[in-house]
Amino acid sequence: MEKTITLLGSTGSVGRQTLQVVRHLGGRVRVCGLAAKSNIDLLESQAREFQPEWIAVYDERAARELKKRLPNFNILAGLEGLCEVASLESAQLAIFAMGGTEGFLPTVYAIRAKKDIAIANKEVIVAAGKLLNSLIDEHGVTMFPIDSEHSAIFQCLRGEKIGEIRRLILTASGGPFLKLPKEELKTISYAQAANHPTWRMGAKVSVDCSNLMNKGFEVIEASHLFRIPAEKVEVVIHPQSIVHSLVEFIDGSIKAVASLPSMELPIQYAITFPERCERREKPFDFTQYGRWDFSMPDKERFPCLALAYEALETGGSSPCVLNAANEVLVERFGRGEVSFLDIEQKLSTIVKKHKPIQDLTIDTILEVDRETRIEAAAL
Repeated sequence: MEKTITLLGSTGSVGRQTLQVVRHLGGRVRVCGLAAKSNIDLLESQAREFQPEWIAVYDERAARELKKRLPNFNILAGLEGLCEVASLESAQLAIFAMGGTEGFLPTVYAIRAKKDIAIANKEVIVAAGKLLNSLIDEHGVTMFPIDSEHSAIFQCLRGEKIGEIRRLILTASGGPFLKLPKEELKTISYAQAANHPTWRMGAKVSVDCSNLMNKGFEVIEASHLFRIPAEKVEVVIHPQSIVHSLVEFIDGSIKAVASLPSMELPIQYAITFPERCERREKPFDFTQYGRWDFSMPDKERFPCLALAYEALETGGSSPCVLNAANEVLVERFGRGEVSFLDIEQKLSTIVKKHKPIQDLTIDTILEVDRETRIEAAAL
């Protein structure tokens, strides 16, 4: 297996783990493009190590500074630069490890350039899953999920027929507040919400996990990725995070993917597909991890999960609104402008007020996203 990749979001948590996988795979993978938002100190180090043909920095001032540091590299700036790196001719696979809807247009450009996609950027699929699916079908590319839950489902479905699926079952750790009394959630700090019990991730996605908003987004993502209606996507709480997801078929059989929590495994699977490559992991010790608990989520305790189901069933622009409003409210939570419980309350207000637009275009999605952010910032 030899593959050439371009990586957007290289300085974030998933991006750094992706490059660790590239190191492990050695000469079997070449990096032709790197892109990041503004962390040029780390990006400079990555560029010197992997020698990409092109580099993009979303922050234009940071891009100018990086150009001074790396005068012999091709460096692009802004959203246009991200789009160019996403669609590099030499790349076979475009990996999206960036967060937020800044990845929407670069993803569109990559698909139009007939690049296969490996995506951890769930916000893009949540906001525009139906549109992306139509582009994927039009240009004949494959989208590989990098989220551990969706990678598990992808692996379970290999060789199976979509029509024989009874349920997709996403597992959730339950986050740090699974057993905390509801009354105590009023005083939760950003640092507490960003401290995930089993996964080491970026702060924003960790906060989303703490109120199950992230799992709600994953329900929407699964519906689009696997073209399965909302009523066939379920969530179970599994605090150990060993079973990453399950698929139940119409004959009652259940397939699951289990491993110790590690993003490197689904990243490597997406890069090496259809092959599997060895990882330097000890064999799984069932005696050490013998307890696997499962329970149903409480949607009254975690209303963000219920909001996601409602947005998915409503369809159209509703998931886009949910995603955009959540991004802004989590940022405001981090700045101390709103409380932890304000996130779910204000989300509900914004989503229920919105009048869904069913016929979505790229321009419509961008406009809905923009307007929703303004509303969420002012509420």
